[in-house]
Amino acid sequence: MTKNVLGRGVGALLPEDNLDEADRFFMCDIEKISANPNQPRSHFDAEKLQQLADSIREKGVIQPLLVTRGNDNRYVLIAGERRLRAAKLAGREEVPVVVMDKGSDNESLELALIENIQRHDLNPIEEAVAYGRLLEEFHLTQEEVAKKVGRQRSTITNVLRLLQLPKSLQEDVVQGLISEGHARVLLRIKDQPEQLREIRDRIVNEELSVRATERLCTHKPHNPAPKANETTLPPPAEELPKSYCAALVT
Repeated sequence: MTKNVLGRGVGALLPEDNLDEADRFFMCDIEKISANPNQPRSHFDAEKLQQLADSIREKGVIQPLLVTRGNDNRYVLIAGERRLRAAKLAGREEVPVVVMDKGSDNESLELALIENIQRHDLNPIEEAVAYGRLLEEFHLTQEEVAKKVGRQRSTITNVLRLLQLPKSLQEDVVQGLISEGHARVLLRIKDQPEQLREIRDRIVNEELSVRATERLCTHKPHNPAPKANETTLPPPAEELPKSYCAALVT
């Protein structure tokens, strides 16, 4: 079912039968909804969550949450955790939900991943991890992932490259200490840990622009001049041209 309805909106997720609409779309007690164990999002920006809560407090939850029926008259969240958290912050006792037919855990995970990506709710690292999971756990190609989420294949490739950065730098992106643009530039020196740490610190402490970061990452350090008390020795004779060696013995 999931593969045929992704990207077609909430209406496409509703069963095409004669069930009472109230059985699949209704206002649900917020305390009866359990979090999605397959949630791809790992970081929720407190300020943005509060902004959404303020909006919900004024206008309510505009887009229903997607859930499946659980045990003991409870529901398991498939997509919409950010809205659920914000609704709780706003003091809402009920939220609108759409009940999906209970599918496999894989279907639940795939839908949760794609719904989050399509809503642009993920930070770049979470987005990269979501793409990676679609590739690895569902054995999709980058082209297939691109079609499912409505992106260019080149976009998928570029975002996935962020996972080549050290975990500490990935966390910097998640926390907003460095931008995705900075991270893309730092990929150029991912195999030079000392320079990577040095430039990362300068980005954070000096608030360097992406362009300034590019200049640092493309700058090649020059060989320092010898100190006054140091003698510059020629290379070993076997590394010198024969003409130079001949001149030394004449």
